[in-house]
Amino acid sequence: MTNFIDIAALDDIPRQGARVVKTAQGCVALFRTADDQVFALDDRCPHKSGPLSEGIVHGAAVTCPLHGWVFDMATGQAQGADEGQVQTFAVQVSGGRVLLDAASLARRSAA
Repeated sequence: MTNFIDIAALDDIPRQGARVVKTAQGCVALFRTADDQVFALDDRCPHKSGPLSEGIVHGAAVTCPLHGWVFDMATGQAQGADEGQVQTFAVQVSGGRVLLDAASLARRSAA
């Protein structure tokens, strides 16, 4: 059974932008696309630990602000010639609220 926790209001995340949620296991970046899809990723690029939350959101991808690596926000996989992956977290939007899967956060702390 999935246990989602209320993290923020959807309107707290700008369209094509991000917000950071600090958890006991580290920072999670919440991203909102132009069409209101929401994704949750580890806020650190695997290349040089750049803050993905400060990157550019385009479509369902985010570009790291440090060295331009592009990540698919649905899978966390680097695109193009870059190799790497960031952890993703299950997220859903309900009643204008963004909910994050507590179990995926717990798995993060075990990794």
